[in-house]
Amino acid sequence: MRKILVVALPFLILTSCVSKKKYLEMQGSLRTNYEQLQTRVNACDTERTQLEGQLRSREDELRKAQNDLANAQARLANLEKENEYLKTTNTSLLDRLSDLSVISQSGAENIKKSLETLNQQNQYIKDLTGRMQAKDSMNLALVVNLKRSLSDVNDEDVKVEVKKGVVYISLSDKMLFQSGSYNIQPRAETVLGKIAKVVNDHKELDILVEGHTDNVPINTACIKDNWDLSAMRATAVVRSLQKRYGVAPERMTAGGRSEFVPKSSNASTDGKSQNRRTEIVILPKLDQFFQLLEQQPTAEKKP
Repeated sequence: MRKILVVALPFLILTSCVSKKKYLEMQGSLRTNYEQLQTRVNACDTERTQLEGQLRSREDELRKAQNDLANAQARLANLEKENEYLKTTNTSLLDRLSDLSVISQSGAENIKKSLETLNQQNQYIKDLTGRMQAKDSMNLALVVNLKRSLSDVNDEDVKVEVKKGVVYISLSDKMLFQSGSYNIQPRAETVLGKIAKVVNDHKELDILVEGHTDNVPINTACIKDNWDLSAMRATAVVRSLQKRYGVAPERMTAGGRSEFVPKSSNASTDGKSQNRRTEIVILPKLDQFFQLLEQQPTAEKKP
């Protein structure tokens, strides 16, 4: 019996050591897997927080745009009420004139003509207000569609805003071109394609492309100065929109503004970077507004 125990004891000790080693290996492997999973969970939480922040920002922009539209609609409703009141008052005055014998026939006719002119002017104001409301609604739709289409693009590279009643798309120089060049970089073509898709859905609008530079002089074999560089960059964007993405050329105008319309001071590197930009301005067809202005009624000259 002693011999059996003596032989069996080393075997049991060896078996115990091997099991402990495997246990430690498994424990280390599990710890590594746990740490990897924890890292992935943290990354997912960070990404979710960023996406939630972007969503809140987009929702705030949409609410602001909706409030602006509601205010414009309220103003239009008030103007329409005033117009209806004036029409009613004018009709009542004309009815009373027919019963007043103290007013001569010629005087009544003059008053009637004046009231008719006033009615024409009221109608002109109503038409103009309606067109302005339609333009504001179009701008709102454009901004929402553009921001949705460009949501995956860095906000520092593309900015969409409404200024002076029209939509501006500002494209950074570093995204579009290399320094001192007017050749569009391949990665910028994706952004131009998304913009072209939106403007192609609104064929009733015109497009003005403006090139801007900082105040650092340039003079090469192909580029004489910043006027040349800004104009060539604007032309390059227009040419790409036409040839690659099918934007009708008769809708577009290319222009260079050189260094003379800066967004910021050229005294700092960041300011110069902001000034080196290309702006795509989406405009209503100006001939339609000129036609409306030509229709403005003129007052009758007094005899």
